[in-house]
Amino acid sequence: MSWFTKALSSTIGRKLLVAITGLFLCSFLVVHLIGNLQLFSNDEGVAFNAYTYFMTHNPLIRAMEIILLIGFVLHIYEAWSLTRRNQSARSVQYAVNRPEENSAWSSRNMGLLGTVIFIFLLVHLYNFYFKLKFGEIGLDTAGNKNLYAITVEAFSHWWYVALYVISMVALALHLIHGFQSAFQTLGLNHKKYTPAIKAFGYFFSIVVCAGFAAMPLYFFFLY
Repeated sequence: MSWFTKALSSTIGRKLLVAITGLFLCSFLVVHLIGNLQLFSNDEGVAFNAYTYFMTHNPLIRAMEIILLIGFVLHIYEAWSLTRRNQSARSVQYAVNRPEENSAWSSRNMGLLGTVIFIFLLVHLYNFYFKLKFGEIGLDTAGNKNLYAITVEAFSHWWYVALYVISMVALALHLIHGFQSAFQTLGLNHKKYTPAIKAFGYFFSIVVCAGFAAMPLYFFFLY
């Protein structure tokens, strides 16, 4: 095993990978949210379908899909490995253990939150990405695949809207802890700047997840 591989497989190396991939995925969330805001355009989905066409036909975006997939896999696998390692290290429990007094609920349940997000991701990919790639989808007035119609249909089901909103709550809690933790892991922890990073993490997590949650709620209740 080379020194590089050994370093990455250590606890510190795994934490660094989780932090770096986590921040990378945060940037993806911003781009994805901005694109999906086209759903609110009052044009029967023409703008959203044009955005979808661009994202699926631009060579640079297609290459970024591979990097994004690698980022997701690394983040999930390394986080799972750290959780298993921490559980093994705590095989002998203390007589007095009050974790709720020393840490937030989200920090103690990142594995649970991650599992909810992962299940949602699988359902979400099936409903949209899989159907876009392999399903029979009609065309809109501009001649693009009408993913807007698929979105409207998906958001007409209460169970999917509920899963979507619950998952966005889980994602917000996951991000609130993970955002600050990532900067701390990267060594960017200072008494002067940490409060600002923490505040921005709260702002980012709530705004981004609320933006995503607003979409299914809009189509289910108002469309």
